[in-house]
Amino acid sequence: MLPEKPKPSYRSAHSRQRALYSYLPFLRWLLHYQRQDLPGDVLAGAIAAIMLVPQSMAYALLAGLPPQVGLYASIAPLILYALLGTSRTLSVGPVATVSLLVATGVGKLAQPGSADYIAYALALALLVGLIQVGMGIVRLGFLANYLSHAVISGFTSAAALIIGFGQLKHLLGLSLPPTESFLGLLGAIAPRLSETNPITLGIGLSGIAILLYGNTRLGSQLERWGVAPSWVTPVTRSSPLFVVLVGTLLVWWLRLDQVADVNIVGAVPSGMPPITLPPVNWTLWQQLVPAALAISFVGFVESVAVGKSLASKRRQTIDANQELIGLGAANLGAAVTGGFPVTGGLSRSIVNFQAGANTGLASIITALLILLVVLFLTPLFYYLPQALLASTILVAVLGLLDWATLRLMWRYNKTDAASLLVTFFAVLAIGIEVGILVGIAASVILYLWRTSQPHIAVVGRVGNSEHFRNVRRHEVTTYPHLLIVRIDESLYFANTQYLETQLRAAIATRPEITTLLLMGSGINFIDASALESLERLIIDFKDAGVECYLSEIKGPVMDRLTRVGFIEHLGPNHIFLSTHQAVKALAEGGDRPET
Repeated sequence: MLPEKPKPSYRSAHSRQRALYSYLPFLRWLLHYQRQDLPGDVLAGAIAAIMLVPQSMAYALLAGLPPQVGLYASIAPLILYALLGTSRTLSVGPVATVSLLVATGVGKLAQPGSADYIAYALALALLVGLIQVGMGIVRLGFLANYLSHAVISGFTSAAALIIGFGQLKHLLGLSLPPTESFLGLLGAIAPRLSETNPITLGIGLSGIAILLYGNTRLGSQLERWGVAPSWVTPVTRSSPLFVVLVGTLLVWWLRLDQVADVNIVGAVPSGMPPITLPPVNWTLWQQLVPAALAISFVGFVESVAVGKSLASKRRQTIDANQELIGLGAANLGAAVTGGFPVTGGLSRSIVNFQAGANTGLASIITALLILLVVLFLTPLFYYLPQALLASTILVAVLGLLDWATLRLMWRYNKTDAASLLVTFFAVLAIGIEVGILVGIAASVILYLWRTSQPHIAVVGRVGNSEHFRNVRRHEVTTYPHLLIVRIDESLYFANTQYLETQLRAAIATRPEITTLLLMGSGINFIDASALESLERLIIDFKDAGVECYLSEIKGPVMDRLTRVGFIEHLGPNHIFLSTHQAVKALAEGGDRPET
């Protein structure tokens, strides 16, 4: 008789389910979809579509691409992210900063709007997708941590200025040659202000006024009028579409494109997004790699920051590595459907969340509605004035000027403020891609400088408690022959010299000291250079008649010290679990506990 096969355990089935959900996150909400989630998803999807139609066309023009490319980038990428991303409310699509990076990276290689330019933008989307998917597969999401908040804030503020001044030519009705330099842009605009088209300027300023009113005061006005709260968000978020429709009708009715030389979008092709094959050219890819890396990291950091913030409000979590895969898939989708690089948008995601989005179905609904626009409604955009698209961009980037963060950092930590300012001015003066690298380098250098001089405090006992605090900040008890020093930083090659100098000076100025206790509660790691320095200090102090002891060494640090024989070298009973025990044994005549 054959033995019975063991039945699969619940634990193994549960593990397989979790693994499946981690690779295909949409199964979490699709297989357990609840009917009460549908109204919120439908409403949020519709509102996001209303916002995204004018925004996507505007951001495509900002990237140097035809407006329909922005619409194409708002269909397949949204669906792919909804299936593979872990945030249920992040709204993926064209955004201002990524569009600027596209214009910067591709503008060096081809004329904006040309066939080569469009092909290179597709290649850039492909590269971004491959980089992000590859990073997600090998779980390199942590690398984005090297883009500090200060660097991101400095970059986005500088990018907002570049984007804003770059739209002035559309707002003023001027024709200017493309330039990558912010100062060059100012130099090109200033002498031609007298050529401003007043009708175009009036249209643009009117659009800005309406959009600002819709974003700020319209909601409270509707509430005062007694409009139901469920209608306030849809109405206020429809202001971009209202501006587009009214402006288009005005230009068509008055023929302002002919009688006043108002620049219009022109013919926008209708029909399904094309199936595109990005050029596979190694030389071209090498030229696009800097822009691809910048877009990959900046887009990922912004998306994860927004996704985490929104998820935490509903006690949900997101997986950073799976987010890379979801965003990478979205960019690959853009590359093969005529789009350009995309990422999560801050304003749209917040609106998506506030409108009641519960699952990724909201993004799928947004994509399907934009597909309907591409199939049937693009002829309506023929007379859309470019000044209104410029006003849409200008209002959108106002929120990127992050002066509040600079003020906070200046008060809290001037080194972080310094890295923000270095990034800001480097992006303006040198360029987008190099400016980001300069910002990263500055933040790393400032971090090394800060940690190279760790905080080292002489401490004493607080009253009769087991707590020990800095002698300069508290009234504490100290001991004649015992010096207790707390080190508030991990020890590594950059700060070993500073540590040696400070400890030697502390011992040299206190000839009565015969015992040194190093309190390691703030030490999370000791590298090989610091370990060698500690060993040398222990020998030198012992020769000078000072015995060294350690207390409150953390487990992982203790494991490493034991592994290399440092504990033996230090001597028996020279490590204490707590500073309280150490003081009792070394200064108050208590029993020495076993190490």
